[in-house]
Amino acid sequence: MKCSVAGLLGAGMALAIFATESLAQETSTYALGVGVERMPGWVGSSDHRSQVVPYIDIDVPHLGSISTTDGLELDLIDGEAWHGGIYGNYLWGRTRDSLGQLGGKIPPLSPRIHGGGYLEYRFDKTFSMGAQLSHDTQGAGVYTAIYGDVTLPGFWYVEHSVEVQWNGMNGAAMRRFFGVTPDQARAIGTSPWHPGAGAESATIEYDAFIPTSQKTGFALAINVGRLQGDAARSPLVRSYGSATQVTTSLAWLVHF
Repeated sequence: MKCSVAGLLGAGMALAIFATESLAQETSTYALGVGVERMPGWVGSSDHRSQVVPYIDIDVPHLGSISTTDGLELDLIDGEAWHGGIYGNYLWGRTRDSLGQLGGKIPPLSPRIHGGGYLEYRFDKTFSMGAQLSHDTQGAGVYTAIYGDVTLPGFWYVEHSVEVQWNGMNGAAMRRFFGVTPDQARAIGTSPWHPGAGAESATIEYDAFIPTSQKTGFALAINVGRLQGDAARSPLVRSYGSATQVTTSLAWLVHF
């Protein structure tokens, strides 16, 4: 779950108002709830932290969607198979506390919003592939992702899917998360690291919705990732973290 609470609530309200006033004849879906997420303390960390997070998943046909798992998508291309438009998401940073023994030696990073575009091809109702390209709104970072999503056959009343994703960063984003300056290297006893653009991670995620009634249920997400390239070779990861990154979340939600 990567989006900010305030941003999601504001965009979600806008989508809901638009759906109510302009797309009443279409089938829009709304799900709101609250959950707990366990995630790495920072990108590349071997330690984890747990936090309470909101769950938001709103889908308005011919307009877009917003969720705490996939961010914001506003459709500008709305064809039978091709979809695309504006994309936005929220990127976690790292706090001094989450850095542990690195605190005070490696700088914390504030969360940031990044925005750009997406393009997706939906082969059918169960399989789609797409790409995202976005730019940091408060810095020089550029992020890209290529993904494929498969809806699995349901069992009992459970709905579930699997998504595979490859992520890349430009040099500025890589250095922000994984770079080590000479001064920092001396402070933590490693070599300096000046990573360049390239692959950042490959991930696979399993998502499931387990209903408890016609309107309520639990949303489960398990994301397993592996850092790649210069990200995995960073002294921060090799000496103080792990290239394997696991994030899990469980939320209780209500459908409207």
